[in-house]
Amino acid sequence: MSEAPEARPSPPSVYHERQRLELCAVHALNNVLQEQLFSQEAADEICKRLAPDSRLNPHRSLLGTGNYDVNVIMAALQGLGLAAVWWDRRRTFLAAALAQGLCEVLLVVTKEVEEAGCWLNTS
Repeated sequence: MSEAPEARPSPPSVYHERQRLELCAVHALNNVLQEQLFSQEAADEICKRLAPDSRLNPHRSLLGTGNYDVNVIMAALQGLGLAAVWWDRRRTFLAAALAQGLCEVLLVVTKEVEEAGCWLNTS
């Protein structure tokens, strides 16, 4: 006997914001965190804190349409008690991150790297 449709658990919903203007940093933060925690106004405030005496803020677009730099992303995460960790292929990342215990890792790789599975190699 099959279950009634209303008895089946619904799949988890995924929060997603579409790109608008040059607000990719804001959208990326909200999408990764799976809720709307940041806005353009919040990102602009972070920019002001990062460069309080700067007439032209170096952390965003001169036009005020976004295009925030990575310092804004890192400061936003720090405000939530989170952190972004820089990594490049010269640094052994995966083994070090996993050795710290339970953690979440967002890993962005090219299609070729994914298909080869070489990101799994910790040596």
